[in-house]
Amino acid sequence: MALMTGEQYVESMRKMKLNVYMFGKKIENPVDDPVLRPSLNSVKATYDLAQMPEYEDLMTVTLEDGRKVNRFTNIHRNTDDLIKKVKMQRLCGQKTAACFQRCVGMDAFNAEWSTTYEIDKKYGTNYHENFKKFVRMVQDEDLTVDGAMTDPKGDRGLAPHAQADPDLYLHVVERREDGVVVRGAKAHQTGIINSQEVIVMPTIAMGPDDKDYAISFAVPTDAEGITMIIGRQSCDTRKLEGSQMDVGNSEFGGVEALVVFDNVFVPNDRIFLNGENEFAGMLVERFAGYHRQSYGGCKVGVGDVLIGAAALAADYNGAQKASHVKDKLIEMTHLNETLYCCGIACSAEGRPTESGNYLIDLLLANVCKQNVTRFPYEIARLAEDIAGGLMVTAPSEKDLRDPVVGPYVEKYFRGVASVSTENRLRCLRLIENLTLGTAAVGYRTESMHGAGSPQAQRIMISRQGNIAMKKELAKAIAKISE
Repeated sequence: MALMTGEQYVESMRKMKLNVYMFGKKIENPVDDPVLRPSLNSVKATYDLAQMPEYEDLMTVTLEDGRKVNRFTNIHRNTDDLIKKVKMQRLCGQKTAACFQRCVGMDAFNAEWSTTYEIDKKYGTNYHENFKKFVRMVQDEDLTVDGAMTDPKGDRGLAPHAQADPDLYLHVVERREDGVVVRGAKAHQTGIINSQEVIVMPTIAMGPDDKDYAISFAVPTDAEGITMIIGRQSCDTRKLEGSQMDVGNSEFGGVEALVVFDNVFVPNDRIFLNGENEFAGMLVERFAGYHRQSYGGCKVGVGDVLIGAAALAADYNGAQKASHVKDKLIEMTHLNETLYCCGIACSAEGRPTESGNYLIDLLLANVCKQNVTRFPYEIARLAEDIAGGLMVTAPSEKDLRDPVVGPYVEKYFRGVASVSTENRLRCLRLIENLTLGTAAVGYRTESMHGAGSPQAQRIMISRQGNIAMKKELAKAIAKISE
């Protein structure tokens, strides 16, 4: 099958029988729901961009067997693939100013590819062959895949098997000749309602007592027993008001959900890890590394839009020549490009795994994500500084259109005379959307906690920083002999 167009993707999702709940009600048609549709549009954009000749090199990959696939379904074969992944993510961020949701599946793909190979090598299992068949199907059908790792976790001080409620970590509850039955949940699942398949992975390293929790598999997102509960976002119900201006970004968005697996059956040929607990940590570490690399692309693309909006606000306010405004825009650019440097660096320093696919430099990937936990917050702060208080005190679009008070809004909220009040307010609402509104989920808080909290990266940096080697360097320079 050829690459899907954006419209073909939308129609494929319309055929899914997803079990989605939001605001206490079942959503029978998530595709056309006004709150959820912008998130679908963000994924649709990844299909539309892949159809454009000017983006073909970034958005698609021609494999050795001649098949042309979307890069979001690619198994990285070299450092060029890793670098183009980051560049592609920046492009998608620039075009949507939102979370485009497909990177998590791509990162799960590559973590599973190498981990299943190494499990099979040790135990003689068939997981890698299972996964290769799954990848081939996803590539040929050009599907969107969600990667589900984060369990609710319950009491963080207890191992999975020691929880008061065993379902707080997803686990096997029944082993059958033809597969397994699983129960539990995955939290904060970005874009799962816009995915046809989901890859489930453990969320932490597992001990011998956690073998039932050391499970990884793939199932369709509309499999029996799966329920998705949509998470609230700041300002989300503005999408129900019919205003294009007040939402800031009317076309694109993101979405997260709690995904409940209530006795879901997984056939044997869809299982990629099943009780080999010592490999759970490897899968987690590799997925996290790839996903922390991803943030050096997607957050940078959204940052480009926010910097542009801040510069536009300065123009509309008549403050573009002020030295402090120029300096703030320089600082925003410096921080944004530093994130991009980290994403490119950990890609360029990638190395092949035993399976042949390429893994990023894990130390640099964790440094990348550690910076992402900080820099977008400062970029957002500076954008708010430049925009001014009107960003959060402006009246609604309905007030602007009202025949009685509209002329007052038009008169008193105009900036420079050559720019309409409406355009000034549209720009400010976009900044509000990215820093405080629905998009702040993906640009701010996800920058903090997505792909692991800041402490998770610091632990990995400590492990991989090779302080012992650095001590030896210092001893050699100082002529210290022991």
